[in-house]
Amino acid sequence: MSRLIVRPDTIQSRRILGVRVDDVTLDETIALIAEMIAAGGPHQIATVNPEFVMAAQHNLAFHATLEATTLAVPDGTGLLYAARWQGRALRQKVTGIDLTERLAAESAQRGWRLFLLGAAPGVAEKAAAALSERFPGVVIAGTWAGSPSPADQPAIAEQIRAARPDIVLVAYGAPAQDLWIRRYGARLRIPLGIGVGGTFDDLAGIRPRAPRSIRRLGLEWSYRLIRHPRRWRRIMTAVPVFGWAAWRESRKHKDER
Repeated sequence: MSRLIVRPDTIQSRRILGVRVDDVTLDETIALIAEMIAAGGPHQIATVNPEFVMAAQHNLAFHATLEATTLAVPDGTGLLYAARWQGRALRQKVTGIDLTERLAAESAQRGWRLFLLGAAPGVAEKAAAALSERFPGVVIAGTWAGSPSPADQPAIAEQIRAARPDIVLVAYGAPAQDLWIRRYGARLRIPLGIGVGGTFDDLAGIRPRAPRSIRRLGLEWSYRLIRHPRRWRRIMTAVPVFGWAAWRESRKHKDER
């Protein structure tokens, strides 16, 4: 097995409710990914958002997985606020879809082989078609829906081994996608696995993204909530609780100084 890349000492991390979040920009993430691919594998990137942080409070396996990732990028405006409250701001939000689109552009230039795994049947294929149209020359090594169920692993393994990808983008949702990468990434000799949540739905047009103006304001989560009210219970359970807990944590740290 190829060596596991060591996270550079220059990367500064934040602890938000005990969960590691790395202070990296999108450009820095791409540069680190180039190093990971050159090194071999296995590597793992988590796109951490407030729901991840709250789930990791009681899911010890998920917490351990996030801790073990090569890189934990900040995917969520709430994390930027929490870090700012601590007096240690994160410079940029790095979302799963922005990272995926940038990887497609880099693939067209560098020949990186991308494999799209997960989402509902047919969605990964639509997402791949959208990427191919927007980024001519992108190398889509394969697509497959499957599931994180152990029963589906023989078929997934066959597809991935035949495709020989450099990067596997996994869209099973958290924590399933991240636990899957940690469990199977090394076995399948995947140089880099990245959990990307609902990114394939966004790319396929099943879940349209918020307008750029709304995204710049950090309100994409509210746009999704309006468009998909079924997410109400999940978001309104995790996000306010996260905000309150992160604010209390910041107050406690300031009181201890």
